[in-house]
Amino acid sequence: MLPKIKKILVPLDGSPNSFRGLDTAINVARQCQAMITGVYVLGMVKPQTSEPISSLEKMLLKHAEQIMKKAKLRSAQNGILFSDRVSYGDSGKRIVDIAEKKNFDLIVIGSRGMGSAKEMFFGSTSNHVLHKSTIPVMIVK
Repeated sequence: MLPKIKKILVPLDGSPNSFRGLDTAINVARQCQAMITGVYVLGMVKPQTSEPISSLEKMLLKHAEQIMKKAKLRSAQNGILFSDRVSYGDSGKRIVDIAEKKNFDLIVIGSRGMGSAKEMFFGSTSNHVLHKSTIPVMIVK
């Protein structure tokens, strides 16, 4: 018997590969009547609440907002519920932590992200998620 897939986590960074992952997740979600959560990980330490937000963080948060808006629209056009979340830290570790702590059934991730050095190899984030996650991972090329 196949496991029930009701919650899908999709890491998004704005790259074409991450949106191919979203498109695949949408197809899976339609077949399983699942919902999708998009996660954008800022590769920085979360500032203390008393610290002012840096201009870099503002720029990254604006970028994340634009990506999530696009992903939400694409999901809605396909009849899929989409929620978003922004996290801080090492992207691979945060994706695995979120997926496990929030009881996701599947992670759908693009094979490579935005980093130019990462384009030469199998993406370091997707590689980390694949090897460290205890839940199923689908990597989309």
